[in-house]
Amino acid sequence: MAKFTFTDDIFFGSISELSASLRKKEFSTVELTHAFCDRLERLGPRYNALALSLRDPALRKAKDVDRDFKLDRVRSPLQGIPYGAKDLLAVKGKPTTWGAKPYAAQVFTEDAQVIELLDKAGAILIGKLSMVELAGGGGYRYPSASLTGPGLNPWDRTRWSGGSSSGPGAATAAGLVTFSIGSETSGSILTPSAYCGITGLRPTYGLVSRRGAMALSWTLDKIGPMCRSAEDCALVLSVIAGVDYEDPGSAGKSFHYAPQFARKPDEITIGYAPSDFDESAEHIAPSIRAGLQDALKVVKSLGMNTKEVEIPDFPYGSLTGTIIGAEAASIFEDLIRSGKVDELADHRQAQGLKAGLDIPATEYLRAMRVRALVQQAFRDLFFNVDFLLAPTRNTVASKITDRLDGGAAPATAPKSRGLSGLIPAGNLAGLPAISLPCGFASGLPIAISVVGRPFYENQLIAIGKAFQSQTDWHRKRPPVTE
Repeated sequence: MAKFTFTDDIFFGSISELSASLRKKEFSTVELTHAFCDRLERLGPRYNALALSLRDPALRKAKDVDRDFKLDRVRSPLQGIPYGAKDLLAVKGKPTTWGAKPYAAQVFTEDAQVIELLDKAGAILIGKLSMVELAGGGGYRYPSASLTGPGLNPWDRTRWSGGSSSGPGAATAAGLVTFSIGSETSGSILTPSAYCGITGLRPTYGLVSRRGAMALSWTLDKIGPMCRSAEDCALVLSVIAGVDYEDPGSAGKSFHYAPQFARKPDEITIGYAPSDFDESAEHIAPSIRAGLQDALKVVKSLGMNTKEVEIPDFPYGSLTGTIIGAEAASIFEDLIRSGKVDELADHRQAQGLKAGLDIPATEYLRAMRVRALVQQAFRDLFFNVDFLLAPTRNTVASKITDRLDGGAAPATAPKSRGLSGLIPAGNLAGLPAISLPCGFASGLPIAISVVGRPFYENQLIAIGKAFQSQTDWHRKRPPVTE
């Protein structure tokens, strides 16, 4: 039999497409894994996306999967599918660096729960993917705050791939893996998904186990899929979600993908702020406004009811900063007090972690009390609408040399900020969200997000799938070159 030629159609194929090809025996799992490992090892460093290749264990796993296929043992749609995982997830016997020099030699004796579940489903882990050091704990000034260097965007390598899941964003966008597993505390799945032009799903807090993952904030951390499409996110989430009694934050719920039970569009009301999609929106970069307007037209064409809304008025950014700062300082107290925190690549981040130790308990508890008010306010908001729609980010990916922590404030505050606080707000309230590519500006991807009630992932995915049935932005491929 002639050797199969692996083209970009394979490397950018969906989970369902690759699964069908494996079952039809167009190529073996071993051949597919070899091809993806070659590509990840060759191109991963081009985007600073690869933390560690796992070629040898991946090929051993691929042989096991091929034996299963010969015996008609079907474990899941992910069986035989190559993927990558953010380097905050433990892989037994392999370095798990958390993107930071002080942990470069760290090795765990057990897999993270998510890795274990994917292994049981037959997915092939081919590499650990880079990340911002300590998932950004303490706050960082430049994209270079990583053991592997700044995450480079496959659409333009002078631009950032987004943090802190920089490697998963770049690797998935460049076709180095079929999907990846990222994490979000306040934007780290949605931001790189938007910047890199992929589909990212932030699950409801507690739906996916964090056991074996680096903790940044016990009350905010979430693990989720970063994929090519909404449907791919559903297939991955159906494997990694579930009860874990060893994760104190587990919600005790599972997820089963059930598209047949999705509500009809005319039964859904989606809330949005017109100022987010206005051609004169002061808080939205001018270059992306037209693309956002086109995306809103597509959403409205799906037949859902739309309603103008505003999100409750809370200081979401400062609340999130206080909670993450206090919890991260507690988690990394030994690192801070030992002085090894000064080995971090970003001096500002090291100082931020140190400062976290000085946050008074009263300030942290006050933030948590206000957070309870945020959660109640969103419960009230969802009596009037079923979902919220907003731009994922209000600009395209920044340059890798740009500072991430500031710049001069505008002389006058914009008349409306729309729903621009939805990322920290949604994380504070533990809400699920999906980021959907919706166009390009200056050759760089832009995206919209849909946010829903807790555990409404099936309907979120249905909206994402409907949007993607009317657009092809999620199928666009960056100009990957050798």
